[in-house]
Amino acid sequence: MKYKAESIKPYNSTDSKTGQVRQMFDSIAPAYDFMNRAMTLGVDRLWRRKAVRLVGEYSPQHLLDVATGTGDLALMLHRSLKPAQGIVGIDLSQGMLDVAVRKVAEAGLAGAITFEVGDCLNLRFADGTFDAVTVAYGVRNFEHLDRGYAEMHRVLAPGGVLCVVELSTPTGKLVRRLYDFYTQRIIPFVGRLVSKDVRAYSYLPESIAAVPQGEAMLDIMRAAGFADCRCYRLTFGACSIYIAKK
Repeated sequence: MKYKAESIKPYNSTDSKTGQVRQMFDSIAPAYDFMNRAMTLGVDRLWRRKAVRLVGEYSPQHLLDVATGTGDLALMLHRSLKPAQGIVGIDLSQGMLDVAVRKVAEAGLAGAITFEVGDCLNLRFADGTFDAVTVAYGVRNFEHLDRGYAEMHRVLAPGGVLCVVELSTPTGKLVRRLYDFYTQRIIPFVGRLVSKDVRAYSYLPESIAAVPQGEAMLDIMRAAGFADCRCYRLTFGACSIYIAKK
């Protein structure tokens, strides 16, 4: 099935969405952490902590963090859960991974968290390798949502947990007006000043609006073979956490 989010691309070019997403994140990598804090007023840390608590209920010992970016979720997962077999983080963007590697080295966790360039649509890992897979703020960048979920399901061991953290649109009328103004006006303006990438932070609200949300996202997870699929809406619906089991 074709989803609207798959057609929303960072740039007006003929390159694949995967290629454009890689280019965009390479471009904004130096400013990414600052913009994350600025865009969410720091609340993104609370959203990650909630995700870590939910994943921690399953006591995973070997984790894969898809679209790991600059490694914030991987670091938080390790500090909280201390998985015996460590964490592997993958991302399309070498620029983002360069930042992640520095942060992990500074934390003294280079042996416990490893990073590599990888595509969620074609994971190199064997079936059933991990007992938890996480992805924060990355699903809306998938070129093919069905394939991405199918691959994450494949590399999970039976009984393993999937946790997806994704930005979403508030449903309340007043909050939605404020949210639309902030994401469509303020964030693109600040993003252009800080990152120098004219399109990256205009793509953000477009991709959030287009990505399946709530029950629609859970349906995609179920179609990929996941069970016990749940959605937690946070901060007036500005973020959604999806949990499912294999």
